[in-house]
Amino acid sequence: QVQLVESGGGLVQPGGSLRLSCATSGFIFDFYAVGWFRQAPGREREGVACISGTSGGDGSAWYAGPVRGRFTITKDNTNDTVILQMNSLKPEDTAVYYCAATERGVVTLTLGEYDYWGQGTQVTVSS
Repeated sequence: QVQLVESGGGLVQPGGSLRLSCATSGFIFDFYAVGWFRQAPGREREGVACISGTSGGDGSAWYAGPVRGRFTITKDNTNDTVILQMNSLKPEDTAVYYCAATERGVVTLTLGEYDYWGQGTQVTVSS
């Protein structure tokens, strides 16, 4: 059974940092690409960052424009976990953050290409 479990969300002041974790199980972690998405109230879910599989892929990462230079996505192949380090947070980063996995293995931020989703973790950036 495939599972993705997010953790690390919370309340942080503007300019602060948070580290989100996505613990995965039930699939061959090395082959899958994993992405982070977010959904703010009243808005559609959008892609934030993704990282390709390391078996057959090159482990490359891709970021959406609004977070490029502030967020970093990494894969821990030992623990089958994907980390999203978020720095210089802004109020507009407030959303529920989801991790997802795709069999395609290559970087993509297209929601429909993802096969498995976690339940999400709330991130609130406010003073």
